[in-house]
Amino acid sequence: MLDRKAPAGFPRRSWPAASAVVAVLGLVGCGGDGPEASAPVATSAPDFPPAAEPAVSPVPTEAPAGEVLDLGTGGGPEGMVADPVTGLVAIALRQPNRLVLVNGRSGTVTRTVAVPGAARHLQLAAPGGPVLVAGEDTDVVAQVTLPDGEVASQTSVGRQPHDAAAVDARIFVADELGGTTSVIEDGSVVRAFPEPVQPGGVVVTGGRVGVVDVRGNTLSVYDAAGTQSFGAVEAGAGPTHAVADGRGRVVVADTRGDALRVFTLDPPAMVEEVVLPGTPYGLAVDPEREMLWVTLTATNRLVGFRLGDGAPEQVTSLATVRQPNTVAVDSVTGRVFVASAIDGTLQIIPP
Repeated sequence: MLDRKAPAGFPRRSWPAASAVVAVLGLVGCGGDGPEASAPVATSAPDFPPAAEPAVSPVPTEAPAGEVLDLGTGGGPEGMVADPVTGLVAIALRQPNRLVLVNGRSGTVTRTVAVPGAARHLQLAAPGGPVLVAGEDTDVVAQVTLPDGEVASQTSVGRQPHDAAAVDARIFVADELGGTTSVIEDGSVVRAFPEPVQPGGVVVTGGRVGVVDVRGNTLSVYDAAGTQSFGAVEAGAGPTHAVADGRGRVVVADTRGDALRVFTLDPPAMVEEVVLPGTPYGLAVDPEREMLWVTLTATNRLVGFRLGDGAPEQVTSLATVRQPNTVAVDSVTGRVFVASAIDGTLQIIPP
């Protein structure tokens, strides 16, 4: 059985796949009545520590690399994604809930779009859009088209959707306070997996879906059809976000554990660990240049890693704007974008 109280750290750099799989679950049946019909709602988890959070960043002592664009919106940017087709960078803002669309190649704001919910993470359903907007305060996942910024659809999901990712015409949604992972097909929730205590980041690679349990400190794995769970593996002392590395693996930010952890999803296993002090939080991958970008919220740094068959290799470290919770990269130009959650600025770093 899975012991979901994760240890403070993993001393070994490589784990064999067989020893990392800690639970396997069977086929989950389909249902059409939403999360309440197919899974109990997790209301509390007294045996688990609270979810890890980014560090409160100090006042920067070094000028940020590249250029800094004032979005003119004040503080609050969290979710962000760069689209390689349109060249647009979508940035989520709150109060009021909206997306700011920035031309990432010219550094100009093109439009502001009202959205039905406050998003903490953004992902593309596919290159060219739409953008998936998980509204934490409205329990709705919206799809916003690019480049026009139209809200094309809205789907009610479980309580406080934190992140969403698309694969094979399905959308997987981490219902953070509902304790479920919802699966959307044709605009409706068709089933919900109940395994995570507090699901957070969602990632897709190789026909499988990974969901970070930010309170149970695990990575749950599902098939792209949304019908089967392959169990969960330990993911550190306080994992938050995950990103596909473009090589069939997944990188998880162990924010509380000051580390990056690399996983395969088929089979589910942790295969590499990189110690990374500074409270790593935001993640983005440039598959064209095989680069991983990680923000360090405790030190206002952006660290670049070269991706390969082994552990990610650090190749650069750059100063950022204050409170760099979110990073995105345009895989066409190689430009990297870092948003400040303090002052509403966008840092644009040339390749």
